[in-house]
Amino acid sequence: MTRARDIANVTVTPTFPDGSINIADLNIDGGTDIGAALVDADLMVVDDGAGGTNRKATMARLATYIGTKVGGGMEFIASSGAISDGTASVAFTGFDASKYDSYKFYFLNVVPATDNVTLLGRVSVNGGGAYDSTSGNYRTTGNQSGILISNAMGGATGDTTGVSGEMTSFNPASTSGFRIFTVLTGFETPTTTNIDDVGDAQGYIGNEGTAINAIKFEMDSGNIESGEITMFGIVNS
Repeated sequence: MTRARDIANVTVTPTFPDGSINIADLNIDGGTDIGAALVDADLMVVDDGAGGTNRKATMARLATYIGTKVGGGMEFIASSGAISDGTASVAFTGFDASKYDSYKFYFLNVVPATDNVTLLGRVSVNGGGAYDSTSGNYRTTGNQSGILISNAMGGATGDTTGVSGEMTSFNPASTSGFRIFTVLTGFETPTTTNIDDVGDAQGYIGNEGTAINAIKFEMDSGNIESGEITMFGIVNS
């Protein structure tokens, strides 16, 4: 009588004909959790066109696909995180005209290190290689050297409010005419007894013929003490 062989230690990798494993036979419950947030480089398996050919795809493709379905949805791009005392500026370079029509920037208690200073946004057309601070290239009720996020606000006397609110950048990839920004913010004045606001439509007229593809936020004098700034993209519809 032939005894059955012990196959517990067989190390040969089995080969299955394509399409021979039924989806009902797959079980990933025993897998190890990724233990981290999903990122663009993570992989998933898809049945290409529901034709039985399985292929890999990155999570970045999923984000793009969702964007084509929700139409005009807002997608997180980047955050400064908690700004540390002594930071000179916060820059964002995640502009992508193939994915986004416009952008939202949110300011959360951005406090200056000194009193009587203004938070400005200054744009770049070379991916952050240089930022335009030319007086007159930024237009609102007067010629400015940047987009006004606040007027003179407090910081040096123990102020903790700073400036909060939002800025929208409309079609910065345009290469003609004004590139429009709307700003709606409130901020603490240097006396710490009042709140003032900026509620302006502003336009950038510099570097016509070239798309805006980066922006930085900085005080007109001195550094940033604390706060957070976050960037979102408005997905192409």
